[in-house]
Amino acid sequence: MTFSIRDASTADLATITEIYSDSVLTGTASYEISPPGLTEMTSRHAGIVEKGYPYIVAEADDGTLLGYAYASAFRTRPAYRWLVEDSIYLAPEAQGKGIGKALLKELLVRCEALGFRQMVAVIGGASPASIAVHRSLGFELTGTLKGTGFKHGKWLDTALMQIALGEGNETDPDLSTYPGSLFVG
Repeated sequence: MTFSIRDASTADLATITEIYSDSVLTGTASYEISPPGLTEMTSRHAGIVEKGYPYIVAEADDGTLLGYAYASAFRTRPAYRWLVEDSIYLAPEAQGKGIGKALLKELLVRCEALGFRQMVAVIGGASPASIAVHRSLGFELTGTLKGTGFKHGKWLDTALMQIALGEGNETDPDLSTYPGSLFVG
């Protein structure tokens, strides 16, 4: 399957909403129980891109949207502004084909270029496939939170993984540049 990666646009949001809805209803990546509608997903998208975080999609050669990924704040306290959390969701027919790995790889490149120093993955259901994709790109398992979600009739663990971007925590960041300007004011 050939595909390309590009910035998500508002025209993609209906399909993004469908992909996320399927994930909420059938998977454990998200701990939401009821899928949000298009209005809410549009608001979420706007909130992410307005802050300068990357939000990307994988698109098949025929124009079919295969999945999407974005980076966003892990927490909104100012000291966390150098840390981003990744999120990746794939259409069912796109799973297991390397699309998630390609999206994550692109997120890593974009977040490092923006000046972020760390990325964390918060993996709902401690999904072995998601853990493997993150590990293949250099993420390390930093912990497991036991029984943190109850969904589909069972308790779910949450895996935490992390990777340093650029100089990581080896040098002080430049507070005058992005993302130093995030959450300050």
